[in-house]
Amino acid sequence: MESQKIDIAIIGECLIELSSNGTLAESSTLNKYFGGDTVTTAVAIARLGGNVAYVTKVGNDGFSEFILSCLQKENIDTSLISTNDEQNGMYIVSKSQDKKELLYYKRKTAATKLSVEDLSEDYIKKLKLLYSTGVVQSLSACSRELVRESFRIARENDILTAYDPNYTSCFMSSSDTKEYMEEIGEYTDIIFLSLKGDAVRLYDLDSVDQIMKYFWDKGIKIVIIKSHVDNGYYTGYRGEINFTEFYNSSKAIDTTASGDVFNGGFLYAITHGYSPNDATKFASVVSGLQTQNYGAIQSIPYISTVLENV
Repeated sequence: MESQKIDIAIIGECLIELSSNGTLAESSTLNKYFGGDTVTTAVAIARLGGNVAYVTKVGNDGFSEFILSCLQKENIDTSLISTNDEQNGMYIVSKSQDKKELLYYKRKTAATKLSVEDLSEDYIKKLKLLYSTGVVQSLSACSRELVRESFRIARENDILTAYDPNYTSCFMSSSDTKEYMEEIGEYTDIIFLSLKGDAVRLYDLDSVDQIMKYFWDKGIKIVIIKSHVDNGYYTGYRGEINFTEFYNSSKAIDTTASGDVFNGGFLYAITHGYSPNDATKFASVVSGLQTQNYGAIQSIPYISTVLENV
């Protein structure tokens, strides 16, 4: 992968996942995997055949080789990943018939040390697209600066930028998340929003037309709204709004990280010549197929399966 031209770079944090199919109180063992919002998006792009690099820091706490090998097995470029002596972030998830439990351990992790030194201007200029999320901005002041400055450089060099606030109330405040969005809005070309999770909670906007106008007025070209109320996606581009239904939503059995998978499908498509509306239709299939099996990353489809269903 290192010898190939990288089209998309993703700034993020890779987390260790420990999971169980029973309650945490009753489970005697936990399965080890890897995850995180931006990692899931990167894997989706790679499985579709996209050339994607991941930008992060990994801690030397015993999990570093596991994380790097997992990313490399997915054909994700790891040449911009460095290590330090901090710990890796972790989350524990359990699912039973009655409930889902999710615990995060994200204080003072390796990725909080991300800084503007981790992604050079020369590297950004060679990309087609740069992507990150509000989760990454929330890690630390220096990771927030990295996202802002990288987006600024990309915009000044006509490199596409894409962003998802991905507001997560268990470790992000709504006021801070709104600040993250505001400070990079002028450098953003594509924004992904959850209708209830982002637009309503952060901006008190529940009308698709209002949301589109708000972000178009900020200069954001493509606005994608994910609506579980309407069971589909709204794509706003050049003053027009199109609707795409969730793909085979009746067959969904696990929607964990389906929004992050959708983002990966969209970013792959938009960097491979698809129009915004067609990219949404393509990404809907990618995300819909992922929800038909268990596991956020394990169930992400490969390009051959996607093409059989588009």
